[in-house]
Parts: sequence; C-alpha cells; structure tokens
Amino acid sequence: MNARDAAPLYGFILASALLAASCATAAPAAAASDQPAAAPKEKKERSELTVVFSGEDPELNPLKSFQADEAQLFTGIYEGLFTYNPFTLEPVPALAAKWTVSEDKRTWTFTIRENARYWNGDPVLASHLRDSWLAMIDPAADAPYSSLFDFIDGAKDYRLGKTDDPSKVGVAAEDERTLVVRLSSPASYFPRVLCHHSFSAVHPDMLKRADWSSGAVISNGPYYILEKTKDRIVLTKNELYWDAKNVAIPKIVIRFGDTPAAAASLYDSGAAQWVAGDVDLDALKDRRGISVNAMFATHYYYVRSADKPWNDRRVRRALALALPWKEIRKDHLLPAPTLVYPIPGYPKLEGIAEGDSEEAKKLLAEAGYPEGKGVPELVVRITPSQDAARIAGLMSKAWKETLGIPVKVEVVPFDQYYPALKKNDYVVGSSTWIGDFADPYTFLQMWRADSNLNDARYRDDEYEKLVDRSLGEEGETRYKTLAEAEKLLLDGGVVLPISYTPAVNIIDTDEIDGWFQNPLDIHPFKYLEYAAFKPLPGVAQVLR
Repeated sequence: MNARDAAPLYGFILASALLAASCATAAPAAAASDQPAAAPKEKKERSELTVVFSGEDPELNPLKSFQADEAQLFTGIYEGLFTYNPFTLEPVPALAAKWTVSEDKRTWTFTIRENARYWNGDPVLASHLRDSWLAMIDPAADAPYSSLFDFIDGAKDYRLGKTDDPSKVGVAAEDERTLVVRLSSPASYFPRVLCHHSFSAVHPDMLKRADWSSGAVISNGPYYILEKTKDRIVLTKNELYWDAKNVAIPKIVIRFGDTPAAAASLYDSGAAQWVAGDVDLDALKDRRGISVNAMFATHYYYVRSADKPWNDRRVRRALALALPWKEIRKDHLLPAPTLVYPIPGYPKLEGIAEGDSEEAKKLLAEAGYPEGKGVPELVVRITPSQDAARIAGLMSKAWKETLGIPVKVEVVPFDQYYPALKKNDYVVGSSTWIGDFADPYTFLQMWRADSNLNDARYRDDEYEKLVDRSLGEEGETRYKTLAEAEKLLLDGGVVLPISYTPAVNIIDTDEIDGWFQNPLDIHPFKYLEYAAFKPLPGVAQVLR
C-alpha cells in the first residue's frame, strides 16, 4: 500500500526520538524536574479511543483504496475470510469458519460462519465474497489491487478483458455458506494474501453505489461508521459482529488532517491516545509513548520504462550508476540498497550500493547516446518535501554533469501526487510502498507488465517468467526465484531504492493493550482495549 506522504523521516530525528523515549522511561525520579513538564492530560472516558491520522477524506470503498491510513481504518469496518494476528501478522480466521485444500493444492473450499452479519442484520453470504472479488477485477473498475487476484484461475484474463464471462474465473459460491476458489497454481501463502482488505466482503447494496462519500456504509467488521465529517470518522461497535464479545472498546474516533504540532498537542493533553500519522516530535512533551520499529516498507524512486530511450536497460542502468548513492542516502536511518526489506529466509542481494560514473558513461554510449546526445529532457516528479528536493537536486546534478542529460524537476502537491504518477508526461517518480502482507511478492507483483500498480510501465519477459514460476514454488526455492526477479529490477535500473521506512507511532502501551509493533504497521482495531489499572512502581494500591 502507498504511504500518503512519500517523504521519508530523517534518521537524526528518529534517533533523537528513540533517545528521548529511552531517557523518559529510564531517567531517575530525582531528575524529573530537569525535564520540560508535559501538559496535564485530560481524563478520557475508557469507552472511547481517539486516533490521529495524517491524511484527509479517506476512500471508503475497499475496491478503490490503496493508502496506508485507509488500510488501518478498514481493520475496523471490513472483514474477509482472514484477518491479521496483531502480534505475528499470521492469518487468523475471520469469515472463514473452516476450509479444506485439494490434493493438488489448487482448490480451496471455505465455509462461511453461520453468525457472520453486516451491522444492519443481513447475513454475509459466500456469493457476496464472489461478487466483491469479481467487482474488484472488473476491467471497468480499474481497481488498484486488481492484479493481486491474478493467481486465481481465470482472473487475469477477466481483468484484462480477454474474456467477459465471470463464470470463467475460479471463484464460485456453491451455496450460501460455501465459497470455492480455484488457483492457477498452488499457493501456500494464499491465506496471508486474503488478510488484505481488497478481499473483503462488500454488501450487495454498496457494490451498486457509485459514490460512497454520502449515505450509510453497510459493512461487516467489528465496527461501523456512525458519523463522518471532513476531519473525523466515528466508529461504533457492531453488536451483530460474529465475535462482538471480544471487541472491548465501544467507540473509536479517528481524526484526520491535524498538523504535526496539533497531533503532538492532542496526545500530550490526553485528547488522543494514539497518533498514527505525522507528529512534531520536537513539540511532543510526553515522549514515553514514542514507538519506532523497522517496517516492511521501502521508499524508492523509479524510471518509467515504456518509451525510448528509457526502455533500454543500458540507459536506465547508466542513470543508476551515475548517482552519488552515499550522499543520497546519508540522512536516512535505514539506507536501502534493495527494494525488498531483508526478511528471514530471503536471499541477500547486493543491490545498488554505490555509483560508477565511468561505467555509466560507457553504457549510455553503447546505447547510442554518447555524452547524452539525443536524450530527451528527463522530468523528475517529486512531492513538496525537503528531502525530495534534496534527492532530486543530487540526481539532477549527476545526470546533467556526468551524463549530459537535460533534467527538469517538477514539484506536485501531496494531494495531487499519486494521480500525477499515472500520467505519461514524466520519467522519474517516487513512492513509499508498505507491504500489504508479510511476503516479498507484495513488492514484486506491482512491477508486472499488466499490474495496475506498475506506474513504471516496466515490461520484461524474463521477469514475468520468474514471477510466474514462483507462484508454483514454496519455501526457500520460491524465495530464490523471487530474489532473481528483484535482481532484474535493480540491475536494470528500474527501481532506485532510497531507504527502508521505519514505523513511527505515539501510543502508551501501558494504557492500551492489544497494540504491538509489527513490520506492516497494521494494528487491527478489534484487539485494542484499555489496560487494567496499574499502580506506579513503589506505590501501594488500596482496595476499598
């Protein structure tokens, strides 16, 4: 999923935040008077939790969404066959009461829970999942995550309009509670993918609705939307949810659009219990809640590869080798030479660690453009952030001075940036991608030729063969194949990785249970609850 703000956090800010958090928890009481005093916190009713997000006006239709804030919101209001374990991120059965897998490991048969209900009382049926998935891959929908369904038999042909018969897609409702899914090849990781919100059950009435911005949203998650304004969404507990007895907090208020300084003030005062968006760490007085962890996410630039001369691997490779990589990545806490964050079992790749100006010049000349002669203007499209301007400046200087290529840097407002990446009038863009499930495939499927997420317009037959081959493999063999595919992206100069993105949250886990650091930075609302009162160390609790 895309992070709404493509600008990464500076390493020195995060390092100071970690130090401050450490000092706040470890400092002796005698030193407390030396620290700035936090504003007194107002007492929040324990029946309500307030969360601050960065973005504004979230997309409520899970078929159209692809932002990180929306994915967190959807953990409260939607549910598919599986959901995430809040600690391990392993798939946990949700709508699926049970399931079986055929001997050839391609046919999965799911039984829907008898007590699965939307908040309005309608039962969740197998046909709702089938119709939701078919709506996602409908060519007319142009849904961002439609290519994620390609491992279902016939889904890709239907998505690309090669067939207009939905019965050719390997998903069928045998009866009200039985969903049968036929895959094009075995996929042991299938339940992990099914945790993603694009596989949610969407109510039939909502599938018919073109505009979701007004009117009640009928959903089947542990919460539903009680109120929506420009700057907030209020969720209330869905009493008809199949597992309602384990949903502890009756009401969740999600605030949008607050400035980083305002977010810090909301947390300091106790008006918000969790800041999941941008926060001014310098303004934050109560730093005990700062939580920073490595995330399965990467900030990168990419080169659009559809048109000449950028479709030539040698030209793209020359662009990559001409760059001063150490200087580009110097302010980043977790510099990234590869696209996929290194996870256990995944082969270690050398990636793009440093430049080679002479080799860059040689490759450009071999491609027919000595000293950049004949190369059209290279447009770099960036967000209006300080770090983006710094990186684009370094790129522009290197490509002009080393390769002789004319470069133009174009700044696009944040709220217009991602739509602007879908256009064909630029060469280099940037993004921050957060893995949608804990598997390298979430990073590599988006570079496939027919993927709706392939803004680079990359097309390579060898890459396609490797990813296709991986779909029928398991374990170490599968990881090796995916690593080969990633190496093609890196060696071919398609993706220019900058940094692995850390997750930064402000939350007091002594006050809120069920929230855990994890590499996807997904924290299902269902599991959150106020912790039982804990007396301060050395203070006796008197029971009356």
